[in-house]
Parts: sequence; C-alpha cells; structure tokens
Amino acid sequence: MLINWNEIIGIVLAIVCGAGIGLEREISGKVAGLRTNVLICLGAAVFTILSKEIGAGFGDSATRIAAQIVTGVGFLGAGALIRDRGGIHGLTTAATIWLVASIGMACGAGHYTLAGITTALAIGVLFGIPYVSKSIIEQKKQQTDSDTAD
Repeated sequence: MLINWNEIIGIVLAIVCGAGIGLEREISGKVAGLRTNVLICLGAAVFTILSKEIGAGFGDSATRIAAQIVTGVGFLGAGALIRDRGGIHGLTTAATIWLVASIGMACGAGHYTLAGITTALAIGVLFGIPYVSKSIIEQKKQQTDSDTAD
C-alpha cells in the first residue's frame, strides 16, 4: 500500500480544524468540546476519503456516501439539543457539529483552502459574536432604561 500524502494532509488538517473550533467550545464550557469536534471532523474526513476510494468508477456512489455523513451528523446535532420551559438550548452546539462535519468533508475531499477559511471564519464567529450580542443587549437595556425614565 502506497502512502497517499493528500489523504494524510487531509486527515491532519481535519484534526487541526476540528481542534480549533473544539477549543472555543471547550473554553465556553460546552459538552461538545475539543475531543468531540476533533473526532467529528476527523471522521467526516475519513468517510469522505473512503467514499472517493470506494466510489471511484461507480458514478454517483461517492456523493451518496457523503450525503449520509450529513444525515448522521444531523442525528448527532439533534442529540445536543435540550428543550425545557425556558426554551431550546444547544442550538449553537448542534450547528457547530454540523459545520465541523462539513469542514472534515472538505479536508477529505482535498479542499484545504475552503476548510481553512471556513474554520477561521467559524472561530471568529464563535469568539466574536458573543461580544457583539452582549453589546447589543446592553444598548437595548440602556435605551429601555432611558425610555422608562422619561
């Protein structure tokens, strides 16, 4: 068996990308943290590589296998959702699981630039949006307080 360096690069990049996003989830204290995100990203990359290998010469077989990754990961994401009287919790975690799988698929398919840019944007969103959201909430609160004072 020959070593396919593109496949090795793809799975290593999947680990790095999954770890980058998983680290933010770990820092935020989410149950789907570092290990979970790395394993989802790595698994999606390996399934994509396998689907390319198995499906080679069989038309749409590779895309059918890849489509099942999306379905399986959707099931994982649904498991991250918690409904209680206060609403639904875990939506960001579920979305992150879904996104990490797509990044893993990009790594497995050899689309390294797409995987890297998507990871960087996701980390920016996960770290940055809470600050923007908090700022908006504070502005609304100040607006409400000034409206009630009048």
